Amino acid sequence: MSALRVVAAPDKFKGTASAGDVAAAIAASVESAGGTCVQIPMADGGDGTLVALGGANRTSEVTGPRGSSVEAPWRLEAGTAVIEMAHASGLVVAGGREKNDPLQATTAGVGELIDEAIEAGATTIIVGVGGSATTDGGLGAIEALGSPTRLSGIDVVVACDVRTRFIDAAAVFGPQKGASPAQVAMLTRRLTALAARYADDYQVDITALERSGAAGGLAGGLAAFGARLVDGFEIVAEQVGLDAALAKADLVITGEGFLDEESFDGKVVGGVAGLAAQHGVDVLAIAGQVFDGVESRIDAISLAEAFGLERALDDPLSCVREAVANRL
Repeated sequence: MSALRVVAAPDKFKGTASAGDVAAAIAASVESAGGTCVQIPMADGGDGTLVALGGANRTSEVTGPRGSSVEAPWRLEAGTAVIEMAHASGLVVAGGREKNDPLQATTAGVGELIDEAIEAGATTIIVGVGGSATTDGGLGAIEALGSPTRLSGIDVVVACDVRTRFIDAAAVFGPQKGASPAQVAMLTRRLTALAARYADDYQVDITALERSGAAGGLAGGLAAFGARLVDGFEIVAEQVGLDAALAKADLVITGEGFLDEESFDGKVVGGVAGLAAQHGVDVLAIAGQVFDGVESRIDAISLAEAFGLERALDDPLSCVREAVANRL
């Protein structure tokens, strides 16, 4: 019998393990069992997208979400730049929800990174927009760029990890960025006024666009300047050649920290499962915890159930290795 051909295509286990480390843990068990494994760490436009697309090879000093300067890593290779907004305007950079200023947090640094990428010769710019501190509707970014003409001849692709629309961004994501109910209402009014302003100034109705609310409306602001909004999983999968790898596989093992219904709405696990189905490839999902009864949708292993929550959190990689070894 020929060796089992496996693709390891997990997302990160947020807060506990990177996608690359999880993929390596999967591969170790597959290869110990006599199989072959192609490692393709994945992301969906959120944090981890830069690493999935090759990692940083440049760093720039830009305006952080609270107005002070921050060092933001990014990538430029063969005319394609990869920017992860979380490194310039992210909630972690702001110090978490407790230290964030949800009304004043700015995306100016993202615009500065895009501008710098253009100056460096980029003709395609991929912007991953997860993990933001901001709900400024992208105003800081587009003010930093100055004019839509700045993007003339540049293909700006916004890799979104949600499909929320522009006006809904504050209500959906504001609380996790530290916004009170009163601030959410204020931010929603501000986004509504900003959408009208974008329509007047740039003749683009961003309110009708799916994904325009990503990163507190940054996606919508960039769309007003001519950017394309796409599912982050799709652009990452295309860049890393996931489809071609699955065409040669017997099994794909994916996963993330928390597997639930949202995992099938533009996220890595759902995206991997969809591509695998097109090729008739079996799918196994490994997650720290599994919710919402999604075991009925996908073959899934909960590390918390298999090994206990404490061990799953403290030593997820050994749990992943054991889970895969026990299944093969």
